[in-house]
Amino acid sequence: MRNILIHADDGPGMTARLESALAIGRRRRSHLNFVISSPFQQFIATDPFGGMYLASEQLSKAQQADEALADRLRADLEREDVPWDVSLSDGDVVSTLALAAALADLAIVSLGTADRRRSFTPPMMAGDLAMAVPVPVLAIPEPCGPLDLDAPVMVAWNGSPQAAHAIRAAVPLMTDARNVLLVTVGEAEGQVAADDALRYLSRHDIHAELHEARRGTGTVEETLEHTARDLGVGMIVMGAFGHTRLRETFFGGVTRYLLESASAPLLLMH
Repeated sequence: MRNILIHADDGPGMTARLESALAIGRRRRSHLNFVISSPFQQFIATDPFGGMYLASEQLSKAQQADEALADRLRADLEREDVPWDVSLSDGDVVSTLALAAALADLAIVSLGTADRRRSFTPPMMAGDLAMAVPVPVLAIPEPCGPLDLDAPVMVAWNGSPQAAHAIRAAVPLMTDARNVLLVTVGEAEGQVAADDALRYLSRHDIHAELHEARRGTGTVEETLEHTARDLGVGMIVMGAFGHTRLRETFFGGVTRYLLESASAPLLLMH
C-alpha cells in the first residue's frame, strides 16, 4: 500500500483518519494524498420562479475555509516522517475521491451514523465510494480512535467473491494483527470455502482461525456486530454489497447495517 488516499475535512473524524494514515504510511512506506472537496453545486440556489443563482458569498467563505484547512494540514504534515500532498477540489465528494482513487491502493474515509444530528458524515458515503472504486475503502466510525494495526481483525466470511476480494485487499493491514478470525454465521452462501480462505492467508504468513458465530434470534448483521464487540477487534474486513446496491438500500443488509452501526473500522471491498 504505497499510495493512500485520505478524505480531508473539518469533521470530528479527521484526527482518526490522519493518524490512521500516518500509522499505515510509516509501516508500509506509503505516500499520503489528502483531498479536500467542497461541492460547487451546493452553492447554487433557486428562486420560486425557477431561476438559479450562485450564492457567491457562501462559496467564498467555503473556499476560504478549505484553504485554511489545507494550510493547517500542511503545517501538521511537515512535522511527520512520511511523504504527502494536499489537494483541493470543488466537485462532488464521492466523485472526486473516486477519480483520485484511480491510482491509489487504499482510500480512508470516516463512517457516520444513522443519526444525522450526531454525525458529520453520511453513513452511506463509504458504501457509495466502495461501489465506485477498485480499491479497498477503510471506513472509520466517527466515535472511534485511529486504526490499531496490532489489534485483532475479524473477517466477515460468507464465501462470496466480495468477501474473497476483501481478504486479498486486507492482507497488508493484517500482517501485524495479534490474531485474525474468520467469522461465519450459519452456512456460507458462496462458492469459496472457508478452508480455502484460511489457506490463502497462511501463504501470506497470516495464520487465521475459523470462528463459527451462533446466530440465535438475531439477524446475521446483528450477530456479526455483537461478535466483533465481544472479540474486541480493531478492524472488520468484509465484502461490500453482496446483493444488489438497490436491494440493500431498500431492504437493508449486512453492509448497510454495519455502515450505520459498526463499532470498529470497516475495510470494505466490492
